[in-house]
Amino acid sequence: MEIQKKDIRAVTNAELQAYCKEQGWENYRIKQLQIWIWQKGVVSFDEMTNLSLTMRENLKAHWTFLHLKEDAVQKSSDGTIKYRWLCHDGHKIESVLIPVPDEQRFTICVSSQVGCSLSCKFCATGQMKRMRNLECPEIWDQVMMVDLHCQKTYGHRITNIVYMGMGEPLLNYGNVLCSIERITSPDGLGMSPRRITVSTAGIEKGIRRLADDKVKFNLALSLHAADDKKRSSIMPINDQNNIASLMSAILYFHQKTGGRISYEYILFKGLNDTPQDAKLLAGLCKEFPVRVNIIEYNPVAGVNFSSADDPSIDRFGRTLRDLGVMATVRRSRGKDIDAACGQLANK
Repeated sequence: MEIQKKDIRAVTNAELQAYCKEQGWENYRIKQLQIWIWQKGVVSFDEMTNLSLTMRENLKAHWTFLHLKEDAVQKSSDGTIKYRWLCHDGHKIESVLIPVPDEQRFTICVSSQVGCSLSCKFCATGQMKRMRNLECPEIWDQVMMVDLHCQKTYGHRITNIVYMGMGEPLLNYGNVLCSIERITSPDGLGMSPRRITVSTAGIEKGIRRLADDKVKFNLALSLHAADDKKRSSIMPINDQNNIASLMSAILYFHQKTGGRISYEYILFKGLNDTPQDAKLLAGLCKEFPVRVNIIEYNPVAGVNFSSADDPSIDRFGRTLRDLGVMATVRRSRGKDIDAACGQLANK
């Protein structure tokens, strides 16, 4: 049986250097390869036209590109575009482009895992099994391919990246940080890390690890309830990572990095939408600067939750702001194609 070749984009710089040295190639060839792979985003050695045919055939014999392939594209009535990608092993994942042309803002929401293991009760991805982590190049591919599509469609590059798609980013720590390193590198897309946000359902050890690694990107916590009983009822991860432990970890993150922090808070009718809930949430916003993004719930088939009504959402936001909290109500985009927050499930 033929052994599957390794994706050249998954090798370390040291491995690439060792390979080039073994072939007797000059050192500048490493830079050429990196430019083709990470700046130009090629997925074929034949595209590397400043390398000789012999060199390209040599590369083919040793490495490959296990790149994502476009499987389906859906466009919402509000302009949101959802992409379904086919992985090399047959698994499927999704990412979403959220364009706001009037504001010159084009955000991509990327996935970090095939499925998810956290089983949040309100989330479509949470109803799926976690099949595996995505490799660094598979996360990179989502960004590169949507960026190219954004340029063709809107004449503009993506401006922001949120790791809020399928999966829990901090349970795929190494590959997520590898992808961000490539995205922000001058040899890659050269994007500012301040335009990247990593969202977590609440992994205390992962948040502390981000702090120790002194990351430069933004952190978002999917909070959704300000007391442990309510949060555990919808997010089982809270049983091992309760709110007090998360607040301690986020304070540590802020002290170590000074990074921007936000709470994602979905308002469910009759669960977490009262003025008292808003006051409890405001109490979690006192020790470090934080912005609260209030999100309307997006329906998921077979899940018995409903969104708070508009007056309740507006009242909740007003209560927070009256208590000195930076709060923004974010209306859902892409609901009609199951592309909104919590709806990604390969449909």
